[in-house]
Amino acid sequence: MPEALSAVGATPGLIWLLLAIGLAGIVRGFTGFGTALIFVPVAGIFLPPQIIVGVITLTGIASTSALLPRAWKHADRREVAVLACAALVTVPVGLWLMAQLDPVSIRWVVAGVGSVTLGALITGWRFSGHVSRPVLVAIGGVAGVIGGLTGLTGPVVILFYLAGQSVAQSVRANTILFLAALDVVIVVNLLLRGAVNGQIFLLALVLAVPYFITSLIGQSLFDPRHERLYRWVAYAVIGLAVLSGLPIWNKGV
Repeated sequence: MPEALSAVGATPGLIWLLLAIGLAGIVRGFTGFGTALIFVPVAGIFLPPQIIVGVITLTGIASTSALLPRAWKHADRREVAVLACAALVTVPVGLWLMAQLDPVSIRWVVAGVGSVTLGALITGWRFSGHVSRPVLVAIGGVAGVIGGLTGLTGPVVILFYLAGQSVAQSVRANTILFLAALDVVIVVNLLLRGAVNGQIFLLALVLAVPYFITSLIGQSLFDPRHERLYRWVAYAVIGLAVLSGLPIWNKGV
């Protein structure tokens, strides 16, 4: 155990990772998402994609207990189940792509996903009416691929819910529930592939402590009456992810 803790303490950029996950917890508790959008770009500066995906999903699972009980009451569980089942099928595709692409290319994918999401939201893209089951399946499937490839489990579903007409409380609950399910699916796939070792588990546990605490703080700040503020916080989080995730900020890239 002392050796394992020493190895975690020697993780490149550990202080920055702790700061990023702490901030991500506040945003996740307040908005229902934002963890990967904040953490993945920062972690990409220091860690390879395989470790990032393992750590962010394990940390997400560890923090679920802080947010899931309230979300379970307000979520449309049938709709979330359709999204999660579709992601179950496509996560292995994303993990396979992760193994084929180099880390810089994956960081550009992260930036691209964030840019598309932010652009669609700021320009006011909206849809109304009934969303069919095939559309839900497609949304869940794309979220699974991107989640497995980059660790960004949220943007596709965030775009789906925030661009719609649902109230803030429903959006937040559905997003939390789906991201929790997708984290489990990704971790199970990683375990089956032998891509998660003891050091990754321990690093995730270390990061989960500040994340759990700040998630509770963020949850206490959430007020469903402030839907407009909620949307703009979401835009700011996505914008931060796009800017900080650009590989051009790294020397030699």
